[in-house]
Amino acid sequence: MSTSLSLRNALSVWSVAGESPGDVHVADGHVARTAREGAPELDASGCVVTPGLVNAHHHLLQTAFRTLPGTRGVPMREWLPTMAAAYRSAGVDGGLSHAAARAGIAEALLSGVTTVADHHLTWPAPAEPRTNATSLLDDDVAIADGVVRAARELGGRVAFVRGTAGDDAAVAAASAEAIARAFAPAHGGVGDDGMVQVAVGPAGVHSDREDTFAALGEVARKFGLRRRTQANEQVDTEIAASRYGRRPLELLDAWGWLEEGVTVAHLCDVHDDEIALLADRGVTATHAPGCDVPMGWGVAPVAKLLAAGITVGLGTSGGGSNDAGHLLADARLALQVSGLVGRQLTAREVLAAATAGSADGLGRPELGRIAPGVPADLCVWDVSGVADAGVADPVGGLLWASPGRRPRHVVVGGRIVVRDYRLTAGDEAEISAALRERVGR
Repeated sequence: MSTSLSLRNALSVWSVAGESPGDVHVADGHVARTAREGAPELDASGCVVTPGLVNAHHHLLQTAFRTLPGTRGVPMREWLPTMAAAYRSAGVDGGLSHAAARAGIAEALLSGVTTVADHHLTWPAPAEPRTNATSLLDDDVAIADGVVRAARELGGRVAFVRGTAGDDAAVAAASAEAIARAFAPAHGGVGDDGMVQVAVGPAGVHSDREDTFAALGEVARKFGLRRRTQANEQVDTEIAASRYGRRPLELLDAWGWLEEGVTVAHLCDVHDDEIALLADRGVTATHAPGCDVPMGWGVAPVAKLLAAGITVGLGTSGGGSNDAGHLLADARLALQVSGLVGRQLTAREVLAAATAGSADGLGRPELGRIAPGVPADLCVWDVSGVADAGVADPVGGLLWASPGRRPRHVVVGGRIVVRDYRLTAGDEAEISAALRERVGR
């Protein structure tokens, strides 16, 4: 498949560095200054071209567990065991991770997301306590492989985060090391072709103890991996207070997890002094309003985070709390609720979070941008229909108008993975049927 092409006559080409009408050229999978002779063309007339969106926080496994009874509008302390019971009933293995990830990544590509960070927290629970046995590590690698294969089959990028939610610290570390060796053995955690990344991330101080953070931190240092976690949601703050008499971010700082290379998701309940601490430590943040708002878990004060100089990305979180993995729809929600917790954000600020901000949090500054030499991950959004009629600002209108819009074309590394609103390397009906068959509904 060709990785050279030209997008012609766009109404606007937007990236964090600026915007203007015109063409975007791709040569050998990268954005180029000039057209490659004989390269195919896509007509972008009446369209806005943006970088591919980067979903900085997803739980792809939860794609198999959307709208479950007892999981909507409930406190997190009730939501967590309900989800855990559903995982046990289904049986988490490589087959389930592949089926769920195919559906989640297909949905992502069809909504303009070219890179997904998958924070995988749920692992097989054997009858006996987990050990470092090779067979158990093979099971974990198979789960990661299910996600990686799904991304490669459909043409998307994935950052697989070996997470934990109460796992034995030594086992979690051995598993993370096995996954890193299998998929991103070079120092830095990114595979040679840039399509697969490995990171580590405990679920939070509510589920994981200091020894788990330390063990995964050691794996991260050994392989140069990014570190990620979640903090300051309901259960996180409640358990930190009751178990330790401290706030989650205070604990993370004491445990060496507030420093450069760490991204913290959610941050619904943060104080001004904690924002200053995050900024001082060089931590990046991920906003997930499509999870936190409808579940009643809070709203991150994004404007305050940005004002403090903190890089903010955008994520959907998983289907157990946000039944739609549609990042642009969540960007619209981020705009709508931002004024409730501070300054009203602008459309371009949120679009920047959903592209460059998310990419920077992954340590991938080459993604989420349109500039000569960067990988050609691109979205072509048709804004010529009635849903955009009367829109004075077509870039801002991507978020404010047409809720749930889909891109007409999506390009990843110069390859067209969505053409005229349809996947080029997968069939939606087959992908959906395979997941329904696996989970029995």
